[in-house]
Order: sequence, then C-alpha cells, then structure tokens
Amino acid sequence: MKEAGRLNILVVDDEPDIRSTLADILEDEGYRVTQAASAAEAEVRLRDGLYDLLLLDIWMPGEDGLQFLRRLASNGLEQPVVMMSGHGTIETAVQATKLGAYDFIEKPLSLDKTLLSVGHALEAFQLQRENRELREQSGVIERPTGESSAIKQFREQLKRVAAVDSWVLLQGEAGSGKEVAARYLHRHSRRVNSPFIDLRAAVIAQPNVTVELFGAEQDGRVQRGRLELAHGGTLFIDEIADMNVESQARLVSALQERRILRVGGTTPVDLDVRVIAGTARDLQKLVAAGQFRQDLFYRLQALPLQVPSLAQRSADIPELVEEFMGLYRRREGLSRRQFLPEAMEVLRHYPWPGNVRELQNLVQRLLILSEGPEVSAEEVEGALGLDQRLMPLGNASPDDFGGTLKRARERFERAFLEYHLARNDWNIARTAEAAGLERTHLYRKLKNLGIGLRGERRPEDELED
Repeated sequence: MKEAGRLNILVVDDEPDIRSTLADILEDEGYRVTQAASAAEAEVRLRDGLYDLLLLDIWMPGEDGLQFLRRLASNGLEQPVVMMSGHGTIETAVQATKLGAYDFIEKPLSLDKTLLSVGHALEAFQLQRENRELREQSGVIERPTGESSAIKQFREQLKRVAAVDSWVLLQGEAGSGKEVAARYLHRHSRRVNSPFIDLRAAVIAQPNVTVELFGAEQDGRVQRGRLELAHGGTLFIDEIADMNVESQARLVSALQERRILRVGGTTPVDLDVRVIAGTARDLQKLVAAGQFRQDLFYRLQALPLQVPSLAQRSADIPELVEEFMGLYRRREGLSRRQFLPEAMEVLRHYPWPGNVRELQNLVQRLLILSEGPEVSAEEVEGALGLDQRLMPLGNASPDDFGGTLKRARERFERAFLEYHLARNDWNIARTAEAAGLERTHLYRKLKNLGIGLRGERRPEDELED
C-alpha cells in the first residue's frame, strides 16, 4: 500500500465540527484531507483531483449521500467509499453496501473504529487494484532478460537512473524492449507503489493524443487523461516523436508547472509524475526539421539510455526463448518444446530486424504450430522464411543454392557475415560482437566460407584474374 503521507481522503459532511474533527484525526495519522460540505461541492473536488478514499455522510441537505453514491457508482467508483450516519438503519447500511460502499460507520464516530475502517478500506482497494493490474499484465515481462555483457550493463544503468527522479529517454530499435526497460525503471524507483501508465503515441490518432494525455471535461463529465491517472507514479510515452507539436508543448508546460488543465476544463489539477519516453527515431534530426520541440528534447536528453538490439545480445536468445515459452504456457496453456542445438544456432545467427518482439512472436508461432516435442533447425528456418529471404541475396539465382539445405545455409551465413563486416568497417572484434560469435569462431567461419578479410585475396578473385 502507499505510504499514508501520500494518501488523499475527501471528507463530505454538512456539519463543520465533524469535518474538522475528522480532518484533525486523519491528518495526525499522516493522511492528506480535503473537506466538502455537500454532494455538489464533493463532485467539484472529485472532478478537480484524485482521492484515495471518500468518507461520505448519508444525511445532508440537497442530494443525500446515498443518491450521490448511486451517481458515482453508475460511472464506476475510482476509490473506496465509507459511509457515515447518525440515524442509520440496517436497511440503509445494506443499500449503501449494494451501491458499492466498503463500510458503514455510525455517529457519534469512534476514533478507533473510524481509523480501522479507513485503513481496511484502503488496503482492500489497493489489493483489488494490484490483482487487476496483475491480470492485465499477465503477458507483460518486466525485466530485461539475459546475462550478456550488453544487457547486464544496461540493467545496471537502469538501476542507477531509477534512484533519481528525472525524465528518461529510452532510445532503441523497434521491438528492442523499451517498455520492458521502462517498467524495470519504475519497479526500482521510489514510485514503485504508485501507478505505471503507458501511452502509445504511434497508435493514437493525432487529434486524440492531447485528450488521451491530459483528459477532458464536457457537460460536467470528466475523462481523466494518462498524466492524471499516473499521478504519483510513472508515465511511459512510447514513440514520443509521434506526438504532435501542440501536445509536446502542453506536456513540457504541465510537467514544469506540475499541474495540468484538462481539454475543455478551467480548473488546474495538481500533478506529480515521472515521464519516461521511448523512441526509435533520431530526435535531434526531428528538432532540426521543426518536427520536435527543442525544449522537450533537451529535457529528455538529461538522461538518455540506449536499449541494446537483439543482434547486440544474441547470447541471451536461449534464456529469452525459455522466458517466452513460460509466458505462453501460463497465459495460453501452450506446451513447452525443446529447441535442438541446431535450432538455437539458427536463432543466434539470424540478424533479428524485429528484435526481441520478433523472437517472442516466433516462439509463440512455433508453440502454436507444434510439430512435436522438439524444434528443429529446419522448422525454425521455415518459420523465419529464410528460404524466401535467401533468394535476393547478392546476385544469386535459384541454381546457386544447389538444391540442398546445407548449401542454402552456407549462402545465408556468407551474406550475413559479409553484411556485418561491411557495417563494422571490417573490424573483427565489432563484427564478432554483432554476430554473437567468439573471435576464433568467426575466423573459422570466414575461412570455411571463403571470405577474405579486407586486403586479402579470395580464391574467386584469383579466378577472375
């Protein structure tokens, strides 16, 4: 549960003495208390801020507590409600409970009973929220998995950054695991007991991004945005470069002033949120092109972290495969399969343009389309479509593959290694790391495949002479 000092309670009662007494008692216990003298005033308070618990009197002038509770329940209760009454009956208590009230306490209020009821209501609601989040996140991986030097160094960076509360920019190729890194940051920060909310800017229509981020008010109805829902916790904005410039400007202003104004609203709402942004694009180039705000870029650049691609951490593939098989066994009841060493070798040498997400999708596909307890190299190659991908490599024709899988595999390995050699300026150390090979293994592969290093003459070159 959150620390008591961070919990907000709204006390709604038409009697000033009772409101004041409750406020004193609860504030002594470390809660933050706001008071309202009527249902109408309480509605304004609830619209303008987030509360962890509502203490609501039943008998009030105008709209009484039960009527107000019924209206709140019709839109879904956002917090637990404890009802209070000096003229309560069993029927009233039952009615309040059916409407969603957690508890019913009678006046004159007992100090011990009130604090006990408040504490139990908060704990129960927190447990419900955690269980709901666990169900929603049953398919979410919250740790960058692996023991490669690249991922271990990255995890250490995340832990150090988690200790401070600055904005963070996660840069990395699509599918490399930016959301996983953001969740890991959140779990190791002081905000771990508060919400983690994500916003995928790329999949939201541009006119709707501002509403999704800041919320909206219309005809007395409130739609809370992602920033408000993340109050006290963390907001992860995936592909922040896809936000329009107007939303970027409002975001910078809101986080500098620590308050937001909902679209169509007039009352500012206090805000305490850590923003983690993810992008696969070059933000500096977008700034130069006028497509990304410079002030937002500089705020994010305070703590930029590079998420390693799967090609840079191919040694982690066996552990990732095991993790994904466990995930789909729990989530979808799929049976585990044994990846043969030759199959793992294919996975380790594949370039993974789609990164970890592509590997996860591949594992799911191989479990669903099970052809037995073991996964062979041929099955992996078929699932990856390597036979189709090999055709356009270089100037090859179908005849060059010789009709055998071994020949096709050699052709792919030659093209794969030549690609990485060229990309790394023929530096053996960098090429070996990119390909996930030991240097000695790489030298042996190059020799077996007839690939000469820069400046060396290959047998086919001599033939051309």
